[in-house]
Amino acid sequence: MSVTDLPKVELHLHIEGAAPPAFIRGLAQEKGVNLTGVFDEQGNYAFTDFWHFLKVYEAATEVLKTPEDFGRLTRAVLEESAANGVIYTEAFLSPDFCGGGDLGAWKEYLHAIEEAARAAEAADGIILKGIVTPVRHFGPEKAKKSALCAAETAGSFITGLGMGGDEKAGKPGDFAYAFDMAREAGLRLTCHAGEWGGPESVRQALDDLRVERIGHGVRAIEDPALVERLAEDGIVLEVCPGSNVALGLYKTWQDHPVERLREAGVKVTVSTDDPPFFHTTMNHEYDRLADTFGWDEGSFAEINLTAARAAFCDEETRAALIKRLEAAND
Repeated sequence: MSVTDLPKVELHLHIEGAAPPAFIRGLAQEKGVNLTGVFDEQGNYAFTDFWHFLKVYEAATEVLKTPEDFGRLTRAVLEESAANGVIYTEAFLSPDFCGGGDLGAWKEYLHAIEEAARAAEAADGIILKGIVTPVRHFGPEKAKKSALCAAETAGSFITGLGMGGDEKAGKPGDFAYAFDMAREAGLRLTCHAGEWGGPESVRQALDDLRVERIGHGVRAIEDPALVERLAEDGIVLEVCPGSNVALGLYKTWQDHPVERLREAGVKVTVSTDDPPFFHTTMNHEYDRLADTFGWDEGSFAEINLTAARAAFCDEETRAALIKRLEAAND
């Protein structure tokens, strides 16, 4: 068995960032939206660095204007994930892009996304859960609106809150109100940190937002005391190696610290982040990790069990996931 044949659990996927370029171009044609500057001559997303990537990402989302658009997007994304052996995925969903933070509109978008998720599960056996995601550089006040949307729709499908966007915009503590609101609604918490903000941003997310998972978190490797804390406290990192290399955080896969973090006892998982932007898939991530660090079936089995145990889902879903993973490794 190739490592790419293994069933996979993904915890860090942005629904808009997973949109195939052809899908976005097709919608733009239907709606007459000008996407000049979004694609290169080969039809791929075009950006120069992380901050330019954020602008291109937001420009591409301009074609996603209705609940139906997000339903179609969800179906396309889950079809691609399932083709890569993903059996469970958690997608970041932003009320800012789904109704502009209005609760009534958010519910309509969410209904369309959930319908598409049910169809994908019936067709391909893939399970989707949603993590509501305030966009950090949109500011704390908009984050409160997103958190309200999350709290009011918390349940079997919306299971968490996690913040994305520019890590250099403000401090995690600025968003504590939004995270407290989500916590009180019973939602699980994660936050992007330790990518562009450095190791201190990880510490701040843990101390000020009290999250149980960290999106990326890889720059914790620069602070041995922080690495020790992550290992001791069982904080799970949603690591996206291909994304980190594509954006220039690390020059090569060999430079990436995922193996050093794992050797230090930190719980790491593997995800794609915004796969078409970074020319990756879950299969590609697995191939590169196997080639670079010698990870074998046992390594990936451990990674996926870690992800299943850290997933923001109900215990019945978790037990079924673990059963599927263990059956594949017998």
